[in-house]
Amino acid sequence: MPDYQPLDLSSLCNAGLDVLDEKPNTPIGDQLCRGLPFRVNDDPANCFIAFDEASGGVTIPVNSRATGLILAHRLLKSDLMEGGPLGIPVAEYVFRLKGGLAGGKESGEEIRVPIRERFEIGHISLGGKPFIALPDRGQVKMRRYAGDNWGDSGKRQTEVTGDYSRGYYLWAWRNPHPDREIESLEVIPAGPPFIIAGLTVSQANEHPFVRQGKREARLTLTDPDDAEKPFDLRVDVDRGIASYVHPLPEASADDFVGDDFAGWGETQNPKSSPAYVEVAAIPSATVTVKQGEDTVGEVKWGDVEQKKVVETPRMRVELLDRGRNWVNVTVLDDDTGRPVPCRVHFRSPEGIPYQPYGHHNQVNSNLDTWHIDIGGDLRLGQITYAYIDGKCQGWLPRGEVIVDVARGFEYEPLRTRVKIEPGQQELTLRLKRWVNMNAQGWYSGDSHVHFLSTQGSHTESQGEDLNIVNLLPSQWGNLFTNTEDFTGRPSVSQDGNNIVYVGQENRQHFLGHLILWGLKKPVMPWCTDGPGEAELGGTLEITMSDWADQCHAQGGSVIIPHLPNPNGEPAALIATGRVDGVEMLRHQPFN
Repeated sequence: MPDYQPLDLSSLCNAGLDVLDEKPNTPIGDQLCRGLPFRVNDDPANCFIAFDEASGGVTIPVNSRATGLILAHRLLKSDLMEGGPLGIPVAEYVFRLKGGLAGGKESGEEIRVPIRERFEIGHISLGGKPFIALPDRGQVKMRRYAGDNWGDSGKRQTEVTGDYSRGYYLWAWRNPHPDREIESLEVIPAGPPFIIAGLTVSQANEHPFVRQGKREARLTLTDPDDAEKPFDLRVDVDRGIASYVHPLPEASADDFVGDDFAGWGETQNPKSSPAYVEVAAIPSATVTVKQGEDTVGEVKWGDVEQKKVVETPRMRVELLDRGRNWVNVTVLDDDTGRPVPCRVHFRSPEGIPYQPYGHHNQVNSNLDTWHIDIGGDLRLGQITYAYIDGKCQGWLPRGEVIVDVARGFEYEPLRTRVKIEPGQQELTLRLKRWVNMNAQGWYSGDSHVHFLSTQGSHTESQGEDLNIVNLLPSQWGNLFTNTEDFTGRPSVSQDGNNIVYVGQENRQHFLGHLILWGLKKPVMPWCTDGPGEAELGGTLEITMSDWADQCHAQGGSVIIPHLPNPNGEPAALIATGRVDGVEMLRHQPFN
């Protein structure tokens, strides 16, 4: 017998879609709600059991031994938004259980449950979701590589949409005597109008709704041809949810810890295996792994939780969740004993990242988006680092954890193993400075930064042990960036060791680009002569020489970026003494 069996309520239906005040396109017919089957009568004119203050009670035969029942129901009217009371009685559900023989007669039991607005039942659009019932649709991942419309571009960064009701709320009743047959459910209305659309019998020894948090699992494709394909994995869960799948590093934990490039990332694994996913599901859920449109395999989540390792002909699924602690981490300067700004990365031995709270394990799914991935995180190949002020907190797995900490070029990077014991809530790490260039009269900086905020520039540059950052507003077609950050004066950190000065990068697609430092007022327009720098249809309104002269008139400095890219005017600027410096920045062979 199926673990969840929907009942046919068509003989009791007395109302159609026309009774609905909201969402008249509510789904009817056979439905999967949170992966559970429901049978809503498919006649639009007669698909619900409707109740109101004039209705009598209705008895729904069940006649099944079951662990519980799940109802799909919905309130049709609510006064909550007009100041009405919370928790008003909507109905009483009476569950009748069959019993054994007592005194020669069969004895039974009635279990009465009050059904209250905003608790066991709710209105679809008024008053908020019920406290102990769930919308009929669970959380859904947003499409990973595409969007439905431009308005979703910001939402896409959240990666998931919350649960919502397509037409019903689901409420689960657990049978306190699962060894006894449920004879019937009697519905006794209390006044407010509502409908029952479906009733499903549970034979499963589980709560039908997900109650456990996400757990990490490693996916290994055992067919070499599958494993070597470019990464394109997806995991679907019918009775729960799974995160996006992400590649795990190819190198072992020992190789990673012993690598000479500690603190500077790791080569990205471009292949489909190994990988990891986070799953929150009920035991009966089916976890389906796909590579493109090809189904690699399916497993029951309960088997994975129980056996820890489950294999199919083409894949292996391993539960890696070892429990976790909320840990407060402090990174100290080994010489001063004080917290030191830096960037940090935490991972399990298998390579699953556990970044501090408020930071990202992956940045926008590592899709190389432009101008969106800004602030607080740095991606170097396989690794995302979090910039911190010397302290952070968040979840770390129990047992062995690998940490990777760096602070610019004057500190020795720290890549090592630590152990998180059960109950441990504190972790202290130490970074050692090997040279102090400031003490020798040398100061470090970044001449060319876009998109970060002023405070973000302070945070990230202090984490890299830089003294000066030049943050550059500019124009990109019809997009202007960092306009609000310009003040005409430096922003200095409290300790005086870090300065952010907002200047400009002025650009023309043929004549060239200029960086203007130390401006007291803007030199406009920032860009000219149309795309890709200026607006569509723009004309040439100014020359680089004019920009340079306006900057010098304020006492600023003029820098030519991107050398040796052969733009049109830099040679003339150098020959006429309008340039104070050049920036060597190699993106491509000639740029």
